[in-house]
Amino acid sequence: MGMELFSLRQIRQAAAEAPRAAAAHVQVERTQVKLTKNGAEFLELKLTDATDHVVLRVWGDAPAFAQARAWGPGAFIALEGEWASSTYGLEPRQWTARALDDAERLALLGGPAELRAKQAADYAWIADRVDGLADPRLRGLGRLFLEEYGERFRRTAAAREYHHARRGGLVEHVAQMMRAAQALARVYPGINADLLLTGVLFHDCGKLWENCYEREGFTMPYTDHGELMGHIPMGIELVNRLWRRLLEVDPAAAAPETQPPAESVRLHLLHLIGSHHGEHQFGSPVLPRTPEAILLHHVDNIDAKLEMMAETYATASLLALNVFERRRPLPGNPVRPLPGFAAPPRGEEDPAPEA
Repeated sequence: MGMELFSLRQIRQAAAEAPRAAAAHVQVERTQVKLTKNGAEFLELKLTDATDHVVLRVWGDAPAFAQARAWGPGAFIALEGEWASSTYGLEPRQWTARALDDAERLALLGGPAELRAKQAADYAWIADRVDGLADPRLRGLGRLFLEEYGERFRRTAAAREYHHARRGGLVEHVAQMMRAAQALARVYPGINADLLLTGVLFHDCGKLWENCYEREGFTMPYTDHGELMGHIPMGIELVNRLWRRLLEVDPAAAAPETQPPAESVRLHLLHLIGSHHGEHQFGSPVLPRTPEAILLHHVDNIDAKLEMMAETYATASLLALNVFERRRPLPGNPVRPLPGFAAPPRGEEDPAPEA
């Protein structure tokens, strides 16, 4: 009987306390042959799953060196051993490995059951919000996007490193931003809620070509389009293309009697995409100039920062009882949050009040 199977994040959390014997199903993202100071070869492999990644070093005199050298990028393996935290981070010791079978590979790509269920619920919630938009132009545009690019959307990350940096992370980010934007639109009068929610849906749509995982793995390849254009220009281009298709499918969408005019709706939506980073130095070609653009920028920033805090609490080392090691680009070492008030339990009989 093999060791109990855990995700890399679960193993990292357990190994922070003490070495832990466990199995992990992972994919090889990168493999490199390096040299020690003495000129001896060793391997450095980046292994990843839906939750985390780990670097495995295999020394040239290790019995498994030849086996590990045969693993190319994209290989799916099961790794069993004792996992411990060291100066190199999380690493397995006295490990054995084998290739995953087809059923294990498919289960790994789907991610942990809890994450898989959350992303499915988030995607359904996004689709429901799109169907509920009152503006038929924006509703039709959102439906076209989900119909054509839904599968790609569901395997795209919101970022490479900082927040929601996992397969399907963009769906989680967009859903949570939509919830926040919907709540704020109720608080501030005059906000065009349909425009704001559609802006949330499309603000990072260019990342479908910048931060998209391969269909069969956890590798996020770099692309010419992503490097030469970036997700903001690509998002603007995608919305313009979908808008032209919308008018072909439904010419009534551009009817002059429909208010606000279709061209104004398109222009304001493009502004939300172009300004959502908030500042020129962070990549926005234009600064936010409408209430919806300001809200979108701040909702994006809030969700990204709070996700980074949550990731820090889940994975970072403790520097003191309540102080965690800094995770960039957070401004400092995060401190454990204060729990909400909880009234003390009442006994069977309350003591008599003092006079």
